This record gives sequence, structure tokens and C-alpha cells, in this order.
Amino acid sequence: MLSFLLGSLALCLLSIIHLTQGQADVTMVDLFSSWDQRTEAIMGVRLPRVIIGILAGGCLAMAGLVLQTMTRNPLASAGTLGINAGAYLFVVIGALFFPGMNTSFLFSFLGACFAAFLVFMLAGKTMSPVRVVLTGMIITLLFGALTSSLQLMYEQESNGLFLWGAGTLMQNDWSGVTFIWPFALILGGLALFTGKSFDLVHLGDEAAKGLGLPLGLVKTWGWALGILLAAATVSVVGPIGFIGLMAPHLVRLMGVRGHRLQFIHSFLWGAVILIAADVLSRMISPNSELPVGAMTAFIGSPWLMYLAYKAAKKMRSDKQRLNSAKKAGHPILVTAVLLCLSAIVGFISISFGGGQFTSMQEMFSGKMFDHVTVQFRWPRVLVSFLVGALLALCGALLQNVLKNPLGDPSIIGITSGGGAGALLILVVFPSLPFFFLPLGALTGSVIAVLIVIVATRRSGFEPISLALMGVAVSAMASGVIQILTVKASLSVSPALVWLAGTTYSSTWNHVYWLLLMLFILVPLTFLICKHLNVLAFSNEVSISLGLKVKNYRLLSIAIAVLIGAICVSIVGAIGFIGLLAPHAARALVGSAFQRVIPVAMMIGGTLLILADFLSRFMMYPTEIPSGLLIALVGAPYILYVMRKL
Repeated sequence: MLSFLLGSLALCLLSIIHLTQGQADVTMVDLFSSWDQRTEAIMGVRLPRVIIGILAGGCLAMAGLVLQTMTRNPLASAGTLGINAGAYLFVVIGALFFPGMNTSFLFSFLGACFAAFLVFMLAGKTMSPVRVVLTGMIITLLFGALTSSLQLMYEQESNGLFLWGAGTLMQNDWSGVTFIWPFALILGGLALFTGKSFDLVHLGDEAAKGLGLPLGLVKTWGWALGILLAAATVSVVGPIGFIGLMAPHLVRLMGVRGHRLQFIHSFLWGAVILIAADVLSRMISPNSELPVGAMTAFIGSPWLMYLAYKAAKKMRSDKQRLNSAKKAGHPILVTAVLLCLSAIVGFISISFGGGQFTSMQEMFSGKMFDHVTVQFRWPRVLVSFLVGALLALCGALLQNVLKNPLGDPSIIGITSGGGAGALLILVVFPSLPFFFLPLGALTGSVIAVLIVIVATRRSGFEPISLALMGVAVSAMASGVIQILTVKASLSVSPALVWLAGTTYSSTWNHVYWLLLMLFILVPLTFLICKHLNVLAFSNEVSISLGLKVKNYRLLSIAIAVLIGAICVSIVGAIGFIGLLAPHAARALVGSAFQRVIPVAMMIGGTLLILADFLSRFMMYPTEIPSGLLIALVGAPYILYVMRKL
């Protein structure tokens, strides 16, 4: 009862504060005094926003509660299982290709169902709680890349979807409330009616069957309830995350037991959290619309980190091994072949411009070195190669030092943390010279990595728990990036391009910076290769061989963080190169680190040149960020690696 009273009081107070926020100056006294024409107009816009926030927050909280029960997983919610991302992707598809149908809920429901189906198919038969959530989060990354690609390819048609896609409660009339309240009422009532059945499911499958529960039917209904609640919410306010994760936990911490009571209290506290987040977002940005989804990500990510930390404590493991080739090829020969391939791809990329290829005769007659080619195409190709090579080195270091096949700067938070730090410098100190941009990216990356390493230390950097913590840190950094993007009034298209990663604005100064890093960090890495090979063994074996494990581990991580920060500050958030290239290198030349480094760097450089070329060529004159093309390949590959863990 205390939980309900506190929640009701908090919701009333926050709703009143919310009604006073906006462009027009309205005080609490005005709300309760005589109504004039101005007040009625304001209430006609602000009151629907408050009501939609209450309904959306409550629906998301109930969806999170039932999904946590169905999976017996404290990390489950519509956001962490990819359901919100699937609904968002299909709504965008519907808006772009079926604009006259006006059936956003239908597309939202289909997308949510498709995402849930993928989680079932890819998480494995055991449905391990942490694995299920990590699978859902990777599906979220994949769907996010697809959605961003569509928005960039159809920029004019999807321009109005950017703010909605980040999650917003903005309402111009009562149509959103009119649509969603029947879902909240009917589905909420059915959830209360079947609450006792969910109590039995919570006891476990065997106990539920023993008590005569039709388990298959109840689970089907539970999943349908969670998907319907999430789909209805996304179709109106966009994909707002973390409400369904936080509210049920908060209710259980308050001592509320039994699903009937938990549904009521979760609805109430979900509404409180979402209204509070919207109030906070409007306080931060009173003159512009700040997506409430970014604010809930910023608030909810620490909660996900805490839950991931608790999961990591139960997953202690120091026996991770990295797969390698059974029959290794000669590293010099493999490197030479890859170098030739990279040169060919680079030459083709330089030859392409203005929608057509320059013939070889034209290129060698002087056009290869004309002003346009030298000032624009050469730096872009060189930056692509150098960034790809350095990211591959970064991934190889992380995978080796953490004995983790999922080691990648984008997976453990280096990329997103660096992006948040770099964007903070751009927004807060726009007049600073370029030198400070890598410094901001480095600071953000270091903070992100420290959080991940400290939180997963007890588990021995177990792959799945480390990746889960990295995704949580990335979610927080992404929330910061969205807030800064809107706060600085950055236009939609450039923001999407930078967040996805692109080499579009590469210059010779960028080439010089990257070459400097290459000439410093690569020789340093080769100098410690023998020690890194020993570090790949268990801690006990490494220490018995006289290796100062802590020192070399910290040095390797420091190199990786520096590389990731420099790359993010130049090309944005390009991920997955560091995951793909080292795996391919070990498959070609074995696991000896001195063999892996040159081959992985050649593969990484070639991959990014190829991605950059395809990004310009595939949809000309529209350019797709190369980071999105890499993500479309990298996200499925992570799922493949997880299946083998």
C-alpha cells in the first residue's frame, strides 16, 4: 500500500510540474485558477502529453514485467529483447513504402513479433537469461543499422521520423491518447485476470505443470501480451527503452508480491519514471524538444549495468580460448596477397567519382594526381585503410588480453564512449582546435572501458558478461550523444551519418594523425608480442612463466583505447572491424600474435576501403555511411560467434 501511495503522490506532483513546462509561461496557480482561452489552448496540447506519458510508461512497465516472467530473466524488457527495435524498423518501412495505409500499429506488431522470433531462434535451446538478452541487444544493433540506412536513403520522406524514432511524448491533439487507452485498459485488465497463472509460471516449468497449468498456452499468452503492449506504445511514442526494465524491479524491491499487484504497481511506477524523465528532459532543453527516449537511456543504463554486474559475478571463467587455423598459412605470403588486394580495391575506389569510373588510361594520363583526386579521393581511401587497420589491431589486442572472442571496441564501449566524449567537445567547446577532439574521445573511451573492466573483473572477463556490460555502457553513451545532438540543434542527416561512421570529410591532416599513431603503436605492439602470446594462457600459467600479467594487460588495453579514441574522433562510430578482422586472421595464419597483427591489419584496412567504396557506389548519388555497411555484416557475425561460445 505504501508503494501505491508514494507512486500516486509522485505521479500527481510530476504531472502538475509537467503541465507548467513549455514555451508559454504557466504557473501552478494558473492551472487551478479560472480558465481563459490561453490556458485552454495550452491544456489541449500539454494534457494529452501527460496522459500519453502515463499510458505509455504503464504499458511498457507491464510489458517488461510479463517478459521477465516468461523468460525468468531479470534483464528482459521490450528494449533489451529487441522488440522495440523491430517494431520501429517495421514502422519506418511502412511509412516509407506504404504511406497511404496509415496502419502503424500493424507494422509495429509485425516488427515486434519478428524480433521476438529471431531471439527464440538465435539464443539457443537453453534460453540462458544473459545470452537471451545479449542476443536481443545485438538484434537491436542490427535493426538500428537497417533503420538508419533507410532513413539516410530516404532522407526527405523520413525526416519527420527522427525525433519520434528517439522516443518522444510530443502530442498535438488527443489522437494518440484515443488510440492507446483501449490497449492499456483491455490488455491491463486481461493481465490482472491471468495474474495467478503468471505466478505459477514464475515457480518454474515443472512446478507449473505439476499444478495443472496449461504452460504452453499461458506462455503464448504472456508473450503475446508483452508484444502487444510494446507494439501499441511504439506505434504512438516511438521506441522508449529501460522503462520496462526499471519499473518491475523497483516494485519488487518495494516488497510487492503476486503478479496482480505487481501489474498495478508496475503500471503506476512506469508512468512515474517516464513522466519524470520527460520533465527532466524539458528542464534540460526548455526551448527545443529533447527525446525522452534518450533521457530514459541515460537514466536506465546504470540500472542495466548493475544487473549485468550481478550476472557477471555468477559467471566466473578463466578458460576462454580463441579459435585459430588448424593448418596455418605463411604470414608473409598471406600479408602480401592481402596487400595486393587492398591496393586493387583502393585503386578502384580512387577511380570512382561523380557517379562514374575513370578509365585506366585517363588515370595514368594524369587524372590520378589532379587536384580533385589528390585533395578528396586519396585522403578518403588512405583514411579508410588506416582506420580499418588500426581498428583491427585494437580488436586483436582486446581479444587476446581478455581471452574473449567478442573483444571489439564497439562491443565493450570504446566506440560509443569515444563518440560521446568527442561530441561533448564539439558542442560545449566548438572553438577549440582539432587537437582537443581526440582528447575528448580518449577521455570518453577511458571512462567507458574502466566501467566495463571493473564491473566484469570478478567474472574473469567472461565473454558474454563483458559484452553485456559493454552494451549497457554503450546505451548510456548513446543517450548522451542523442541529448547533445538535439541540444546543439545538429541537423538530422549529418548527425545520423556521424553516429553511423563515415570517411566522407577525410583530409590529409587526418592521414598524418593516423600515420603518426601507426608508426608509434604498431612497433610498440610488435615489441611486446612474445609477452602477449604468454598472456593468452591462463593467469596461473602466465605468472608461473614470469610474466607481469597486470602490467602487460594494462598496457594492451591502453593501446587499444588510444586507437579506438583516435579512430572515433576522425571517422565516427565505425564498429565490428575489430571483431571481424582478427577472427579472419587467426583462421588464415594461426593464433601467434606476431602473425595475427599484420594479417588482421591488412584485412581490416581492405574491409573498410571496400565498405567505403560500396557506400558511394551502391545508392549513388545517395551515400550510405560505411559504418552501417560494416554493422550489417558484423552484427550477424557476433550472433554466429555467440552460438559457438
